[in-house]
Order: sequence, then C-alpha cells, then structure tokens
Amino acid sequence: MHDLLLRGGTVHDGLGSPEVVADVAISGGRITAVTPGAAGPARRVLDVSGLIVAPGFVDPHAHSDLVPLMPDPQPFKLLQGVTTEINGNCGFSYAPHAPALAELTGERVPEWSFAGYLEAVATAGPTNHVATLVGHSTLRGAVAGFSPALTPEQHARMLELAEEAFAAGACGLSSGLIYPPGSYGGTDELVALAGVARRYGLPYTTHMRDEGARLAEALDEAIEVARRARVRLQVSHCKVGGRANHGQAGMLLGKLRAARAEGLDVLGDQYPYLAGSTVLAALLPPVALEGGALPERLASAAERARLRELTAGTGSGTGLWRDADPDKVTVITHTRPGVVGRTLAALTPAGGDPWEALCELVAADPAATMVIEMMAEPDVQEIMADPLIGIGSDNGPPTGLEHPRTWGCFPRFFGAYVRERGVVSWAEAVRKATSLTAAQFGLHGRGWLGAGAVADVCVFDPATIGHPGTYTEPSLRPTGIVHVLLEGHPVVESGEFTGERRGRVLRPRR
Repeated sequence: MHDLLLRGGTVHDGLGSPEVVADVAISGGRITAVTPGAAGPARRVLDVSGLIVAPGFVDPHAHSDLVPLMPDPQPFKLLQGVTTEINGNCGFSYAPHAPALAELTGERVPEWSFAGYLEAVATAGPTNHVATLVGHSTLRGAVAGFSPALTPEQHARMLELAEEAFAAGACGLSSGLIYPPGSYGGTDELVALAGVARRYGLPYTTHMRDEGARLAEALDEAIEVARRARVRLQVSHCKVGGRANHGQAGMLLGKLRAARAEGLDVLGDQYPYLAGSTVLAALLPPVALEGGALPERLASAAERARLRELTAGTGSGTGLWRDADPDKVTVITHTRPGVVGRTLAALTPAGGDPWEALCELVAADPAATMVIEMMAEPDVQEIMADPLIGIGSDNGPPTGLEHPRTWGCFPRFFGAYVRERGVVSWAEAVRKATSLTAAQFGLHGRGWLGAGAVADVCVFDPATIGHPGTYTEPSLRPTGIVHVLLEGHPVVESGEFTGERRGRVLRPRR
C-alpha cells in the first residue's frame, strides 16, 4: 500500500517531456510510480485533477542563509512551490567567520566554521531544504578583511578555508565581483579557488563584475574561469542593466552558447522582473569600501568628489551609479526614519544633488538596501526563452519592504510569463524551475518526477498561479499553489502552510 496517492493530475516530469494525466504514488519519501489510471491502494489520496503535478521548484539563487535560524518557521518559499534553495550566493556566505564583513552585511553572527554553520541550520530545522555555497568575498574577508592585496600566506589560507568548506558540505563556490572585498580579486585568484571546487565536482556561480556597459568582458572572465578550472559555471541573475545597454540579450546568450559548444558546462538563472535589489552601497565604486570605515570616508567632500569621478570611468570599478536613475532607485531598508519606501530622487533636497544624498544615506547605514529598476522587457523575455536559463529569485529575508521576488518569483514566472505571455511552454517552464538547477548543483534524486525520485512535489493550478505583489506591497501571498510535499510529507495543503519544519540541509554526494 502506498503512503500517498496524487490522483488524476497533469504530470510534468521536470525534464521537458510532454505532459501526461496520471496518478503519482509515494512511499517512504520517494515516488514509487507515475502511471495513468489507478496506481493501487494508498493510506491517503489527494484528488489533483485539473492541476499540474511537478517536481518541487529548486531556487539556484537565494539569500536565505539566516532564515532557518529565525524563531518561527518561514514558509515564504514553500508557498511559491519551492522545496530547495541554494544559499551563499553573490560571494557572501555566513561562514567561515569573517568579522570585517559585518559593516556591509549588517549582520553579526557566531564565529562559525562552515561545518558549524551547517550544523546550526540543521539543528534549527529549515522550513524547506537548503544547500549552501561558500562565498569568495567571505573567504577573502576571513583572511584579509577589505585589503585589496593578499600575501602569499593569505592566499594559501583562503584556499585552505575553501577546502574545509567543501569537505564540510558546501555545494559550490560563489563570487560577487561588484562587491568588495571580492571585487579586489583577479581572475587568477578565482581560477585557483574554482580549482579547489573542481576536486569536489562542484560548480562555480558568479555575480559578474559588470551587468551593464562592460557585460561582454564580464562574461568573458566568467567563462575563462570555467575554462581554466574545468568547473561547471552558473551565471547568476542574467540581465542587461542600464538604459544605454539595453538590447544586448542576444550577445549574452551567444557567449553562453559558444562556451557550451566549446565543451564547457555553462548555465544561467534569471528573475522575472525589470528591477533588481542589492545594497545601496553598490551604487558607489567598490574602492569606496577599501579598508573598511565607509562612513568616515564618505564624510569627506574631497573623497565623495573623487568617488564620483570614478563612476564616469570605463573599467569595472565604477559601481552601478552610471546605469542608475535616481527616480528608479527605492530604498527598502535603512536605519533612518522616513527613508524606507522612498526613491533616491525623492530623498534629495529640492535643488540638491542625488549623488550627495546617496553618500549621506550610505554613510548613515552602510548595510542599507534598495530596489533598482535597470532592465528592459524585451531583454528579459529573450533571456527567459533560452533553454540555458533557469529561474532564480535572488530573494532577501521575508521581512519588511523586500523586493517582491522574495515572496512571488516562481508564481510570477508561471503566471505572467508562461500563462499570459507564452514566453515558454508549461513543460519547458517546469524544467527551468526544477531539473535544470538540480542537475547543476548535484541534487541527486531531486528536480524530476518519476519512479525513484525524492518526493519533493509541487501541485499548482495553471489557471490561477501568480503573484499580485508589487514593489510597494511586495509580501502579498502568491496564488495557485495548492499542495507542496517535502520527501512525501505535505507541508502546504490546499494553499495553507501546515506549520512544520520539514526541510533538511542538503550536502553534495561524494
């Protein structure tokens, strides 16, 4: 007798195969059968006729590193159909211990080793499954703080810490090359670290040095790291940022396709929005954070003027200012009252200079964050349609005025871009949200739906799936997610979270 039977749903296996109306039988946390017609008796039967039955969605680009440690369970990803998140992205993980990064992240955490961090998450009990990358910026920060140069001894220690993280269960290496201190590292440094990941069969993920005017060069560097280190490459949140750069989606995709034709295992991910979100300090040149003490540096009028000159340069160290419009930069976290929810333009005194307003805001709270609109719809859809690109949220914590992708990325993709605009088929959309990512990160048994697969399952209504959240009301509940299972156990039933922490810390198989 089966433990659970999902009866009569439209099954998408996550591999891009044609849909089939079938029963899905589950026992012992695994799929035991996917078969048209009756699959035999079961202790419990859920009628899912008219609904899509898919593997649980896998989010390759999450920033939920500390969410499992929150006192209450946080179902914001389960309510999107996401059963597994990959954390530690953009070069920042919360282990190994790197106290110098506290100013930028705004978080002070225990002095974890990577093994200690994973154990803390496992003990707390995540609400959904999690796997975690080790961050290049964190590794660099642990050995040299915000110093631009590494001594040979520091370089060797950084590689040792990476080795310890992979041995403990890190699922790959991430970089965030617009953010100090990772931005200080050169290509050779990244190749050396990625070479350690290769020994464990793990991928390299990158928030590249530039996603606007120098996008082509940034892509070339990412591909060079993959080529020289012989690692799988995941290009994070693929986009073309800045009005002057719009229309280059074809170039981005062409470089990824050329790399695969060369024999490199290269993929990307994307969130289905025209705006991104990051720290407000990312508008400044990375050199602004050199050595730490950012508020003191920004207190100098001469230093603010020097930094502004750097934003007009042509190199990768200019920050996001040159591609930003103050009317389209909204502050979403800040310690100062009356700031959150307002644009940089609105926060600039009448007749004032938005650059000076920015510097004042960052000096007051270096960890402040923003939503920044930089992309064009044609580029978003062209990137989305390509089979090499999966869906990743780039979420923040589920509190406050975060970007709506935190609560609704996956339902928005399926509702706005699959059902309403037809950018890709349902079968291809499910593949982008499941097996494409699971295979990249070595999540064996997950991301597909068939006999023997882990029973992480999402059941959703194709007619209603979506997210009504906006940049000013981001945390509205998604629609259309009916049931979600973690290893065969219902954690969302009829659209409601059951309250259980059923997630696990996933470590790569050796």
